[in-house]
Amino acid sequence: MKLPGIGPKTAQRLAFHVLTMTQQDVTEFARALEDVKTKLTECTVCCNITDRNPCSICADSSREDSVLCVVQDSKDVAAMERTHEFNGKYHVLHGAISPMEGIGPNDIRIRELVTRIGSTDVKEVIVATNPNVEGEATAMYISRLLKPFSLSVTRIAHGLPVGGDLEYADEVTLAKALEGRRQI
Repeated sequence: MKLPGIGPKTAQRLAFHVLTMTQQDVTEFARALEDVKTKLTECTVCCNITDRNPCSICADSSREDSVLCVVQDSKDVAAMERTHEFNGKYHVLHGAISPMEGIGPNDIRIRELVTRIGSTDVKEVIVATNPNVEGEATAMYISRLLKPFSLSVTRIAHGLPVGGDLEYADEVTLAKALEGRRQI
């Protein structure tokens, strides 16, 4: 079995670590891995991975119902939550449109997004898909699809990371940074 991002050296280190663990720790670790597959499900509201339905974010009445952030994957929700800057709700697509890989709009959770917007009082949709070809294609598709609704569709800004140097940035990143500039 292979895990993404785990090369031979890391796999060896992990294997040796497991060998030094107590039998109880190994059993608990194995049970935790099983729980990932048996106890986690998809929220019927936002499609995020959760251990309860609806998920804790959708069930939180203190969060803003009128702002929806659309992300590609559940790990993107975790990344956005770490900022402590967004207090709205999410919609997880579970992928991006990628004709080269045979992934179209019907293969990700766009239909659920449209249904959700049609049945709620969402005023703004923030499209936070990845800044690559697939993410941009998905963002454009969603933007066009949501045109008939009376809401604002925005896109997260792209550009230079804080602490980055201009000389190391590629042309596309610099172009996006210029495009997303704002008044100071």
